Amino acid sequence: MVIRQRAVHSEDKQERHHAILDAAERLFARAPARVANVAEVADEAGLAKGTVYLYFPSKDELLLAVHERHVDDFFSALNALLAADTPASLTEILTLTRIHMIERPTFLPLATRCFGLVQTEIPPAIAQGFKARMAERLGTAGGGLERHFPELPAGGGVALLRHSYALIVGLWQMAANAKDMPAGQANCGVDPLDYPVELERALRALWEGTIGRPLALPGEAPDSAS
Repeated sequence: MVIRQRAVHSEDKQERHHAILDAAERLFARAPARVANVAEVADEAGLAKGTVYLYFPSKDELLLAVHERHVDDFFSALNALLAADTPASLTEILTLTRIHMIERPTFLPLATRCFGLVQTEIPPAIAQGFKARMAERLGTAGGGLERHFPELPAGGGVALLRHSYALIVGLWQMAANAKDMPAGQANCGVDPLDYPVELERALRALWEGTIGRPLALPGEAPDSAS
């Protein structure tokens, strides 16, 4: 372990901030059933424990910051797609969802854990700040969806994103529960191996039902009616 000196310049602080988040994510990926303590994160990052506390007063706030970085990556990619002049397709949006949420192994386990943390363990001011930033991300992306899919009413883009996220997490939890069931026990959940396929089918049904028309598959005409 290499203990680094305290960061002074803003660039160094940003680098150290990301190094701490990277370390926490690696530890969570290795053992998602438990939360690494600050000392373990500091050791993984090659930092003194006191340095980590300067950035994150608790392991719960650290986990929430890792989750928010995941969320920000997804919304940054989605908003870049929606800001383009060319019509966005549901296929492109599903691809971003797969890359940032499904194929990133820590996204869904961490998202599920952080939902409870925000309600019970995170200081109210930190939780409110997180919720405010989430609302801003949703508002921007929701407005973008309404431009590309004019059938959506005002506020309909945000509602569609919220419903989609609930579906993503809910199906994942069903798949995770099915994986843990004893062999031979009746399975009313989703086969973990089929989760990505089942999810895409369910999301497409949700979006087409909400927007009110079929949305193009790969190789077909663009989805947008605008």
